[in-house]
Amino acid sequence: MSIHFDDAWFAARDLAEELAGRGDDIVLLRDLRGRVSIVVGRACEINAGNAGGIADRLREVCGPFCAAEPLLLAEDLFAPHLVLRAPELTVVRSADPDAGAGSLSVLEAGITGRDWLHPADPARNRVALYGFKGGVGRTTAAVLLAHHLASNGLCVLVADLDLESPGLSEILLEPDDLPDHGVVDHLIEQGVGNARDLMCVAPATRFTVRGNGEIWVAPARGRSRDGYTYLPKLNRIYRDDPLQDPSSERGRGSTFAGRLAATIDRCEELVERNSRPPDVVLLDSRAGVHDIAAVAITRLADLSLLFAADTRHTWNGYRDLFSQWRQTPETARAVRERLRMVASMVPADRAGEYLEGFRDRAHLLFAQTLYDTLPEGSGVEDSHPSVEDTDAPHSPLPIQFTRDLTGTDVTEDTRWLEQTFVRTAFGDFLDRASCLIVEDLGPEVARTVRR
Repeated sequence: MSIHFDDAWFAARDLAEELAGRGDDIVLLRDLRGRVSIVVGRACEINAGNAGGIADRLREVCGPFCAAEPLLLAEDLFAPHLVLRAPELTVVRSADPDAGAGSLSVLEAGITGRDWLHPADPARNRVALYGFKGGVGRTTAAVLLAHHLASNGLCVLVADLDLESPGLSEILLEPDDLPDHGVVDHLIEQGVGNARDLMCVAPATRFTVRGNGEIWVAPARGRSRDGYTYLPKLNRIYRDDPLQDPSSERGRGSTFAGRLAATIDRCEELVERNSRPPDVVLLDSRAGVHDIAAVAITRLADLSLLFAADTRHTWNGYRDLFSQWRQTPETARAVRERLRMVASMVPADRAGEYLEGFRDRAHLLFAQTLYDTLPEGSGVEDSHPSVEDTDAPHSPLPIQFTRDLTGTDVTEDTRWLEQTFVRTAFGDFLDRASCLIVEDLGPEVARTVRR
């Protein structure tokens, strides 16, 4: 019987778990073609006498997906730190000397998608708006949320990270009001340490905000003009530079994740320099399992609004994503508290029934992937919320479906925000999302927005 990609990986993982349980520090390495090898960092039980047998076991269970050198000792590698201390290394389980168990880590040599497994501590009040599938009203919701927060006196920066299909700036800015450069320009220049003089934000000009609130825009691209190109930059922004040290200031441009983080930081600095520090940053992320979404959700945002229609293919997509996080408990715990589901396209004539079904399927998904049920008396708060918990990540923020909005050209009609059907469709979402966002801004701000 043939051994396929998934069969090889999970069989190799079982063997790696066994070896780590004996006391060895193990790194399970999968290369770009999916071939697996085991790297031993600290050897307790593995020695010259049994190494050959372990290599043969890996060949047997992995078949064509076994690397040419199945078992490697770190001490024999030319540069062991490239494996044992790689930035992309994911620790599955730390060593437990008292139990005689070693550590287990995973290193995936992928071209894309690595950032999904590497959460970082995000800056406060950065919000990612993400949908596994497009066409769920994510960008429209981002514009309305920015306007709602700004109308309550906040300074809001909106960054268009849907770089392959930008459109946010066309809703918020007149064409001549775009800055000379955008997010893509900063990403490409940051890679060579040349981004400090770029102006890549501009105040929104297509909508009026009452009071002292402000909306600033970081568009995907700069203003169209002779001598300005977009696609040649877009084709190059995702590459990494392995020759630079990521820990250095210049080396922050060595990875796409580092450059994107630096770009958002810089956009905030520019808003502060030209007005005041932004209270909230909204990141309009690209849909799908894309590197931009990975960085936005796991590294940049302390709240991620996950847009979904109640369809099988949408839930299957989120299941694939959540299941990937579940493979590493630390990743699952770090990410799940930042998530909140958004139910888009809610039919008005059966909203209650629709939302109840949506909530139940979201709860089942979280329960099977990211929620834990801890043993009674463990002394740790149970992180498995009930299905009725309205504060839990699975509890949806609703956006009502309205045909009126589908017939509105939001890039031309600047009065569409004032229409009654917009408030009807988005009002509940805006109120509840705003409450989540302003929790860390202090009681006075929170009271203002909630009013």
